[in-house]
Amino acid sequence: MPKRGKNYRESAKLVDKATLYEVNEGLDLVLQTAKAKFDETVEIHIKLGVDGRHADQQVRGAIVLPHGTGKTKRVLVFAKGDKAKEAEDAGADYVGAEELAQKIQSESWFDFDVVVATPDMMSVVGRLGKILGPKGLMPNPKSGTVTMDIAKALSEIKAGKVEYRLDKTNIIHTPIGKVSFGRDKLADNFNALVEAVVKAKPSVAKGQYLKSVTVASTMGPGVKINPMKLTFN
Repeated sequence: MPKRGKNYRESAKLVDKATLYEVNEGLDLVLQTAKAKFDETVEIHIKLGVDGRHADQQVRGAIVLPHGTGKTKRVLVFAKGDKAKEAEDAGADYVGAEELAQKIQSESWFDFDVVVATPDMMSVVGRLGKILGPKGLMPNPKSGTVTMDIAKALSEIKAGKVEYRLDKTNIIHTPIGKVSFGRDKLADNFNALVEAVVKAKPSVAKGQYLKSVTVASTMGPGVKINPMKLTFN
């Protein structure tokens, strides 16, 4: 076990590891245990009862959180001609084509958080699959990052759109805001994200879908939320 700092150990004492908390109670604990000197990010970790190795059990998508994430994302757009101009006008941080792909390949350049591409540019972007894929940066139609509507994609990303996808252990990790948001805004974002994940449930999934739900601040301990109490219409 890694040695934890004094603040973490004190915070951990406030959280009962055996308890499954209700959402508001759990988020209150997350805020109470966030003691870093910076505005910590609050993340949600959802373990699902699926096997992501099978294509028909993949869970992936994107949602604009009601209150955003508290972080301004740097967006790289692969586009040409009118679409490149549309991207620039819509506030893209970087716009280009082959020259940007070359920069990523040769310089290991990653000064961006999201990649958006028009469909015709995917032959160029596809060559970056082994570089962008492991970092979760590969554009994808399901998450709205391969699109002809560049302006809409950019406005959603800048407004606080987050992507959710399974990792290799069938867990989704997604930021839902900052500690400074307070409980109510974090709860709105939490509920919006979990509802989206529930709606994305594969038809072949059997048994309990939400296996576990945990929330934590950047430097704080994990707080377990009772998945059986999470119901959406």
